[in-house]
Amino acid sequence: MSRSRHSRNEETNGRMMAEETQGAEPVLLKTVVLVGMMGAGKTAVGRTLAAQLGVPFKDSDHEIEAAANMTIAEIFERDGEPFFRRKETQIIDRLLDGDPCVLSTGGGAFMSAENREMISAKGVSVWLNADLEVLWERVRHKDTRPLLRSPDPKGTLTALYENRVPTYALADVTVLSEGGRTLDAQAGVVRQALLDSRPDVLEKKT
Repeated sequence: MSRSRHSRNEETNGRMMAEETQGAEPVLLKTVVLVGMMGAGKTAVGRTLAAQLGVPFKDSDHEIEAAANMTIAEIFERDGEPFFRRKETQIIDRLLDGDPCVLSTGGGAFMSAENREMISAKGVSVWLNADLEVLWERVRHKDTRPLLRSPDPKGTLTALYENRVPTYALADVTVLSEGGRTLDAQAGVVRQALLDSRPDVLEKKT
């Protein structure tokens, strides 16, 4: 990591610590929906952010699997992607109607205009923006990604990345997901971005 990136991280961590010492913890008013590519860290960062804020963490893929009593890969194989996407929209809608939480979504969820509009209306979308090489290093040894079960998984990931990034860029908030950050630091960056730009979502208490 470059020195400038180290400096940015140090500044961010400094702001976080200052925030934490100035008063009560901020209050989450709307659900934070993490979007982005597979491997961007949505689940791991989401769990950490939820713990920092003292709110529940939800994962739309996990909720779909629990409802169907099948894995995502099995649903894709048996019922196809269009069926899965319909269920995904239903689950996200239900979770957004619940108490404010941190919600991680699958990589394709934000591709749906219906989902994007629903998320922005009921919560806030946060894009964890990771470089392609960072994503590849995180997913290359995993076999749980049905869309990467191809003869050329990196080529497939590259095509998905190039296709999806312009849509992810429509998210309400964008945060860089860097390979050298700890989960606490990355979650803190998301938290600070919300405090800085979305007081309607994360209300600062003093």
